[in-house]
Amino acid sequence: MPTSRLLWWGGLVAAACGAVLCVIGWYGVSGERFTARQLPYLASSTVPGAALLVAGAVLIAAAGRHGGPPAPDEPSAAGDAAAEEVPPWDAPSSDGPPLCVPGGTLAHRPDCPLVAGKPEAEPVGDRELGPCPVCEPRI
Repeated sequence: MPTSRLLWWGGLVAAACGAVLCVIGWYGVSGERFTARQLPYLASSTVPGAALLVAGAVLIAAAGRHGGPPAPDEPSAAGDAAAEEVPPWDAPSSDGPPLCVPGGTLAHRPDCPLVAGKPEAEPVGDRELGPCPVCEPRI
């Protein structure tokens, strides 16, 4: 299971459990008139629920940094040989001539996600451009 999917679902479960605990704590506090009888609900439900909400948000944010939530069109079968998953840290591996966009300052490989599919991308030619940090072309 990819790291981003694990972080995403772990974050959703933690946030859902935190929300349930907060609702239980609120319901318990709302039924008590005296502050001394409300404190156990705060200590046992509301505070841990808020901590789980924060932990869930952190896990979901971490999943976004690792590739985002799982897309619904991604294959779910782990043993499917036709659907190879490329880790996000692997740079594109095209050896074609470097491309750039008009007015751009970086040179890209043809399969770099920053220029792939853009009709305005053109060969670098003799221009002095810096290498893209994503695809690291050979200039």
